[in-house]
Amino acid sequence: MKKIIVLVVLAALFQGTFIFAQNELKNESEYYYINVPIEKIYAYKEGYIVLYRKGVNQMARTYLPYNWFTDIGGVGEAIMIGSGTEWPSMSVYYKNGEFSHVRLRLRRARAHESWGVVPLTVNLDEHFRDVEDVKLEF
Repeated sequence: MKKIIVLVVLAALFQGTFIFAQNELKNESEYYYINVPIEKIYAYKEGYIVLYRKGVNQMARTYLPYNWFTDIGGVGEAIMIGSGTEWPSMSVYYKNGEFSHVRLRLRRARAHESWGVVPLTVNLDEHFRDVEDVKLEF
């Protein structure tokens, strides 16, 4: 009889834990993000060029058109940060596994070492055409 009572109590506890776990999964967000520190960012006439690390001694580059940041309901947000110890970063947000939006945290002062300059003679317009999402490399 004691074994049956113990089994009933254990079954009730297990079922309660299972229901609790199901409720926790329902509250899980459909969004996730990847945050990468920015090594260098360039302001080009068509948008931002962001350089970030993809491994040891390797860099990757992504192109973010300005219209992402200026259009109402755009997919980009640039947050200007002041002086301090925070390093510029890029957060790429995904909703259900697909690109949703990007958030840049950039130094307000263009003299900061994270800002670079693109020479006027360089034409990078083709890299900003038909950009629909951010594909991060690692």
